[in-house]
Amino acid sequence: MQHIFKVLMLSLGLAIATPAVWAAGASKPGQTELTADFIYKYLVGEIAGQRGDLALAGAALLDLATTSRDARLAERATKAAIHGNQPQMALRAGALWVELDPASTEARQAMVQMLLAVGKISELRPHLQKLLAVEENRAGAFMSLVGLLSRSKDKAAVLKLMQELAKLHADLPEARFAVAHAAWNNGQDRLALSELRAADQLNPGWEPAAMLYAQILQRNSVAEALQFYHEFLERYPDSNETRLAYARLLVNEKRFESAKQQFDKLVQAAPDNPDIHVIVGLLAIQMEDLDSAKQHLLKALDLGYKDPDQITLYLGQIAEQQQDDTQAKAWYAQIGPDSAQYLGAQLRLASILARQGKLDDALALVRAIPDLSNEQLVLARQTEASLLMQAKRPQDAFELLRQTVETLPNTPELLYDYAMAAERVGQYDVMEKQLRILIQLKPDMGHAYNALGYSLADRNERLDEALALIEKALSLNPNDYFILDSMGWVQYRRGHYKEALEYLRRAYAIQADPEIAAHLGEVLWVMGQREEALKTWEEALRQHPDNELLRNTSKKYQ
Repeated sequence: MQHIFKVLMLSLGLAIATPAVWAAGASKPGQTELTADFIYKYLVGEIAGQRGDLALAGAALLDLATTSRDARLAERATKAAIHGNQPQMALRAGALWVELDPASTEARQAMVQMLLAVGKISELRPHLQKLLAVEENRAGAFMSLVGLLSRSKDKAAVLKLMQELAKLHADLPEARFAVAHAAWNNGQDRLALSELRAADQLNPGWEPAAMLYAQILQRNSVAEALQFYHEFLERYPDSNETRLAYARLLVNEKRFESAKQQFDKLVQAAPDNPDIHVIVGLLAIQMEDLDSAKQHLLKALDLGYKDPDQITLYLGQIAEQQQDDTQAKAWYAQIGPDSAQYLGAQLRLASILARQGKLDDALALVRAIPDLSNEQLVLARQTEASLLMQAKRPQDAFELLRQTVETLPNTPELLYDYAMAAERVGQYDVMEKQLRILIQLKPDMGHAYNALGYSLADRNERLDEALALIEKALSLNPNDYFILDSMGWVQYRRGHYKEALEYLRRAYAIQADPEIAAHLGEVLWVMGQREEALKTWEEALRQHPDNELLRNTSKKYQ
């Protein structure tokens, strides 16, 4: 019994034993009376926690905390309830923790997160006021609130609360920033911009305010955002975070020469910063400037970048894009089995082998990768299926995915690939069943609706239902070129050629995909615009001579 008391005292003074997720950081020891009943209940909670039954652990610890009035037990009860997914218990325990240790910042923060999780924004104010009461922590507290409160669905209530909290601190730029962010989330751009201008008056050249200002402008006018970035950097040329955001926007707008000028300035400002070289290298890949990307990534390696295997993987991918498979294989081979990048490297090696006509070796390589988690196994099987599809063995890909779905059911990525494989082998009933399961699992996955709608349209079946499915997909992903293509195709099948042409032109303007070119050309041909149809097919065939749909469509009408 003396040994048990010793263990218990150590546990109360430091932390309960495993698991660490609910046994972190205790408060100062109190004067808890160690009765036999207390010891029994405490050990019940500890053993439950060790066994992973965090709901029982939380309940036992909350009962002890309530009777003993010990803040440490209330803290542990709160953490056990949170990690045991018991929100109501967590709120009761958290309220007790705050009551017993009102000076604890951690207790207040926990209560804020829990109240947000259950949508009780109206109860946040006293806790937030306490967090903001300490002057030296106030600026950081406002910035923390930006991230915390932005997760709430009630954007209007968050804005009202933030305005109330910031009212007493109008001379603090972080308070103005917090109101601006809440206003932006609530769709009140004018208010947000006004608050950010006030923040800039209080702290001229403050980069977080500048970048949010540009982001808000960008929502309505990319040109205005670019102009703002340019003018801001003229005044504050050392603002590297803002310059990086400016460069990214320039890349997105395909203004590559202007973006390169900004990259050069970033590197000049921090020539020995490996993170800058990595960022510039990745943006150079996006610009398809592969030689420059390689140079910056190699420099990052020389400077001791924290994750060299990630850089090595990028370098292998660059070598592949430059059609240097030998060099790519050499880079991938450098990544060992203990690396987080090992699976990715092995899958890329398999792709190279398959491309070289060594499909059996490629499949054997993937299947030999040891100790895969379920998530990694999904990725490996998807790669195998993709290699089989590329080798024109769709039935084998279908069977592989069918077996994998039986092993790992309700995995969205697998279900989608399985459905697409089913379509390729003419198993349309299987395809539809899997896509409908996927829609139930992920009702916000636009591509699931689109795949089913497009398949129906392509087979000229149930066109009203196909249209409804594609409309739903488009509402979820309004600028997705694949879905725009599907909408054009279903309109074509319905005989609405003018609408079809509009959607297909929009899709092709976003991405000159060969299958979109095939559809666009067909609609143009049927509408009598045969010269433009031929030109569309010919240009696409020069870029994609092996695309089966494009070849077949162009032959059909010539």
